Amino acid sequence: MPDLDDELVAANAAFYAAFEQRDLDAMSELWLHEDHVVCTHPGWASLHGWPAVSASWFALFQGDHPMQFILTKVSSTIRGDLGWVTVDENLIAGPQAQTVAAVNLFERRDGAWKLVLHVGSGIAPG
Repeated sequence: MPDLDDELVAANAAFYAAFEQRDLDAMSELWLHEDHVVCTHPGWASLHGWPAVSASWFALFQGDHPMQFILTKVSSTIRGDLGWVTVDENLIAGPQAQTVAAVNLFERRDGAWKLVLHVGSGIAPG
């Protein structure tokens, strides 16, 4: 019997790997391609539906600086076919560093965890 929590945490890790590698194909594979998906990047308005969400990843991946995530305070919860991971994203992008509190909501479809919601909120220093 698969450990759903391990699978959820692995799907979340794959999300950040795709983000760091700027891999649009991997990012696309992780998301559910439906109208109810939502993504809120820090400082952005919420984006609704897969076309808008996928366009945001394309735009973000055009940046000049490599990105590295050091994830802390990772916590996962599963309720039925929904699972969510809360995490602090300690992001290093070129000379800049910031911490973002994030919630990633996954829906289990056909045996796989698919992202349906990513919300990132910047944390004020101090």
